[in-house]
Amino acid sequence: MRRQESQQGDRMSTRPGITIIGSGFAGLGMAIKLKEAGYHDFVILEKAADIGGTWRDNTYPGCACDVPSHMYSFSFELNPGWSRMFSPQSEIRDYMRACVAKYGLAPHFRFGKEVVGLEYDDAAGHWRVSTGDGGTFTTNAVVSGIGALHVPSLPEIPGRESFRGPSFHSAEWDHSVDLTGKRVAVIGTGASAVQFVPRIARQVSRLHLFQRTPPWIQSKPDFPISPRMKKALALPGAARALRNSIYWALETRALGFTIDPRLMKPHQTMALRHLAKQVPDPELRAKLTPDYTIGCKRILISNDYYPALNRDNVEVITDGAAEIRENSIIDSTGREIEVDVIVYGTGFKVTDALNEQRIVGRHGRKIQEAWQDGIEAYYGITTAGFPNLFFLLGPNTGLGHNSVVFMIESQVRYVIDCLRLLSRTGARALDVRPEVQREFNDRLQSRLHDLVWNEGGCRSWYLDEHGVNRTVWPGFTFEYWARTRKMRPEAYELIH
Repeated sequence: MRRQESQQGDRMSTRPGITIIGSGFAGLGMAIKLKEAGYHDFVILEKAADIGGTWRDNTYPGCACDVPSHMYSFSFELNPGWSRMFSPQSEIRDYMRACVAKYGLAPHFRFGKEVVGLEYDDAAGHWRVSTGDGGTFTTNAVVSGIGALHVPSLPEIPGRESFRGPSFHSAEWDHSVDLTGKRVAVIGTGASAVQFVPRIARQVSRLHLFQRTPPWIQSKPDFPISPRMKKALALPGAARALRNSIYWALETRALGFTIDPRLMKPHQTMALRHLAKQVPDPELRAKLTPDYTIGCKRILISNDYYPALNRDNVEVITDGAAEIRENSIIDSTGREIEVDVIVYGTGFKVTDALNEQRIVGRHGRKIQEAWQDGIEAYYGITTAGFPNLFFLLGPNTGLGHNSVVFMIESQVRYVIDCLRLLSRTGARALDVRPEVQREFNDRLQSRLHDLVWNEGGCRSWYLDEHGVNRTVWPGFTFEYWARTRKMRPEAYELIH
């Protein structure tokens, strides 16, 4: 694949060499490194009117990262000026905007361009990209940086559409709705709810929290970063040293994930102590105590969630929502609870986000056919039968213990390696060999089988409808980094 001068890329040709989908951390990281490697003929398609991905869409009260900001950022663009150890949504988005400005990405964006279809042309050796506004164009390679947490999941509760009051998902927060003095039902107790429940509990008259499964929650080591500390972090090497120390501290958490679930015991003990300290009422504490091994679902961190549940105006309901009526919710015992507003903190369609796309590869094969037994890719990046199509944060590259930005950077480097191979050989495309992908995923699933995500029949959004983990990487992140540091040409078929 040829490299082109920046002037040519800035003209935004109708046949860009590379098309990036999405403007979250994945899309931005890919764009920055493409320019650095000398590939300037690319476009970034974004369905919304601005950049940011999940950090654009999620604006609910209290939205913040649950990975320390000095780690949840690009390794090549350290920010000594973070206001807190765990920065709020607006600050993360400002950081992303600063990256766009610094690296000159603005000319490459096409906003309001939702990709609705990708089709590979076997004869021409390129992809045809279709957008929601009816447009089409061709491109040599496609990098999908859409991520997994962008399609809200709403529960299938009978009568959900009949509710007359305001109702919305946490990822589509309706800021026009004033919750002051309202009776609010929150359905779901995941990562988003743990952040927004403490904020809204103070203003509502009554909060009914519907909890299906209690999450494991540990204390959040968050604190504001003083001007003095920011000044110190601006010294040469200081921010890098802090980042490295955070990285290895987080990486130690993977021991129980990657080696033996019994090693999760210390984390479980810390979580139980946190619960006992913050919830004195034994009846409420029993409701909030998980009955599964810590780590099989996402471990959450919070210092104010449990105290919010102690409030007199907050009720934790463990009887599921069986029906929604015009002005109320009926729980599984038949009790009717009148509410004014419903907020769904029910997460995202993770495994479906990729599988529902309209992607047609070699010989007219649809992605759904390739993934009929479950979504999979080679190192989460390439899928057999779909040449020059690269996924960032694809199948089995999510994390439960460290920063996904680290994973993104490893994948971006791998994609650049693939593009360089095309440049060296003059091939039009490369396609991972089916037997290589099969061997990799067989080993991956064999490794996942006996780890914490399958402990005691645990169910979580990490698993697909067959109970197979298609989401999480089962090893250390440095292991993934090492394995993807150099792509193996023999793993791919070159198409000339």
